Amino acid sequence: MRERDPLSRRSFVTAMLAPAAAPIVDTHTHFYDPMRPQGVPWPRPAERALYRRVLPPEFVALSRPHGVTRTIVVEASPWLEDNQWVLDLAKDHPVIAGLVGHLNPGEGGFGEHLARFHRNPLFLGIRLSGDALAKGLPTPQFTEDLRRLAAEGLQVDLLGGAAMLADVARLARAVPELRIVINHLPLDVPGGAALVALREYPRVYAKVSGRTTDTDGLDELWRVFGEDRLIYGSNWPVSERVAPYGRIFETVRSYFAGKGETALRKYFWDNARAAYRFRV
Repeated sequence: MRERDPLSRRSFVTAMLAPAAAPIVDTHTHFYDPMRPQGVPWPRPAERALYRRVLPPEFVALSRPHGVTRTIVVEASPWLEDNQWVLDLAKDHPVIAGLVGHLNPGEGGFGEHLARFHRNPLFLGIRLSGDALAKGLPTPQFTEDLRRLAAEGLQVDLLGGAAMLADVARLARAVPELRIVINHLPLDVPGGAALVALREYPRVYAKVSGRTTDTDGLDELWRVFGEDRLIYGSNWPVSERVAPYGRIFETVRSYFAGKGETALRKYFWDNARAAYRFRV
C-alpha cells in the first residue's frame, strides 16, 4: 500500500518557490516500502541501512535545501506491478517527474506491458542491466523491442561497468534513434578506448550517479561527453552508504560550476530534459 502524505503537495510547492539560480532535477532515486503487504524484492532485510520506508517526503526534505525540485525514479524491482506502484505514488507526490521502469525486451508481453504503462506520461523508459544487454543484443526480438521503445519516444537506462561499454556502442549503432543513459559513472569505469568511442554517439548520455565525495574521473567524462551529455543523479538512498545527500550534491555542483553557468544548468536540468523528455 502507498503511504499518502497530505503535506507532500505543500512541500513540493514550497520547494518550487524556493530561490534557486536554475531548476534542478535529480535523475536517479529509488522509492519503496518494505512494510507493504507484499514486501519488496530489493533491498533485502540484511541491508539494514536501506531496508526501511524510503518515500518522497524524506527526499524532498533532504534535497530541497540544495534547490532540487524534481526527481526521476529508477525502478530497482523486477516485479511488473511495481511500475504501477511508483506511478500511483506520483499522483500524491508531484516531486516525481517520471519513472524509468522495469520491463524485459525480447520476452513475451513486452509490447502489451509497454503500451499499458506508456499511457501514463510519467513512464519515460526502462532500465536494463549490462548482462541483459549482452544476452539480448544478438536476439532480433530484443532489438526490435528497443526500436519500438525509441519509436514511442522513450529511452533506456543501462546499469553496468566497463565491460558493458562496448555493448552500449553496439546498441547505439543498432538503434541509432534510441536515447541511452549510462548509469553510475564514473564509478568503476576506467578510461580507455571503449569509453572514448562513445563520443561518436550523440544520443548516449552519462549519468554522474556513481559519485562519492571527490571529482576523480569527471575530467575524463567531460572530455568524452562534454557539456551537452552529462546528467545529475544522486542514486539516493543507496548513496547514503557513502555520504549524506548534501555532501555528494555539493561535490558535483562545485565541479560543474567551475565549467560555467551554462554547463551547470545543462548538467542539472537541460541535459536531463533532452535525455528523458519529462514534462515540466
